Amino acid sequence: MSLVASLYPALKPWLFKMDAERAHEWTTRMMRIANGFGLLTAGQGRLPQTPVSCLGLHFPNALGLAAGMDKSASAVAAWSALGFGFVEVGTLTPRPQPGNPKPRLFRLPEHEALINRMGFNNVGIHAAVKRLEKRRCKAVVGVNIGKNFDTPNEAAVNDYLYCLKVAYPVADYIAVNISSPNTKGLRDLQAEESIRQLLGALKKEQSILQKDSGKKVPMLVKIAPDLEAAQIEALARVFNELAVDGVIATNTTINRAAIAGHRLENETGGLSGTPVKARSTQVIQAFRERLHESTPIIGVGGILSGADAQEKLQAGAALVQVYSGLVYRGPGLVRDVLTALA
Repeated sequence: MSLVASLYPALKPWLFKMDAERAHEWTTRMMRIANGFGLLTAGQGRLPQTPVSCLGLHFPNALGLAAGMDKSASAVAAWSALGFGFVEVGTLTPRPQPGNPKPRLFRLPEHEALINRMGFNNVGIHAAVKRLEKRRCKAVVGVNIGKNFDTPNEAAVNDYLYCLKVAYPVADYIAVNISSPNTKGLRDLQAEESIRQLLGALKKEQSILQKDSGKKVPMLVKIAPDLEAAQIEALARVFNELAVDGVIATNTTINRAAIAGHRLENETGGLSGTPVKARSTQVIQAFRERLHESTPIIGVGGILSGADAQEKLQAGAALVQVYSGLVYRGPGLVRDVLTALA
């Protein structure tokens, strides 16, 4: 076990006494410092590695960090040092924005869950890209893009196109976020005609950028778990028609059935962690049955153990990502998942 993983159980009670967002900021800052001194790999030993070829990319392993943990690409090298095979940064928007008013991140330890209504707080696509230009790490890096909060849905395509163009030179893949519940109206873009128009424009631009640069950067779409069967059918149809490179399933849920009666039940925002695990897996399976066989799925939602990660793969995911599980299990979760996948 690495030094950092062994320390986390002792640090966790102290961190959980802090405001959740403040604890996250402190932890990220300490990780950057620790990585600078080589402490993140100290005592780590050899992590099990099972390389994966997917999306035309070579992944050191199938475990990734989900978007939302490193919103502004400030600690990519540190996440890579912890053992992640890929790191997805963002969500990034054309202009910097502060996000929603605080408090906006809440822990539900009884359910091993988080509620967040961060609202795409980030430094803006240009500042993040400058950081990524200087990165030194083994991990594949994905850039998750979205629209600014004050951009109306009718003009959303312009924001996504802008971010795609700016991120293209530094991203290993691009993730199109149309499923966060924390930007008003964003999920409306999942409607069949809206998503067809948006992705059609993005695929056209992707083709132009590929021709101009000589390299293809795969583009994936991140979807919500709160989709009816007819919506899944419609989205899969559009993804197949437009030859989308991949799907990320799923984002956070607005369903509160799993935490009914909890004192934070009525806090607005996306619920993640254990409560979304089963639904996320169901959505992965539903899309796997409907998407072209060559279209990979990244499974995310409620992975708190190696067994949870295996469930996602068995449901049809090619790669997996963690977010809330890292808060509750700490860096030890990385070894647990990689051991299970190996």
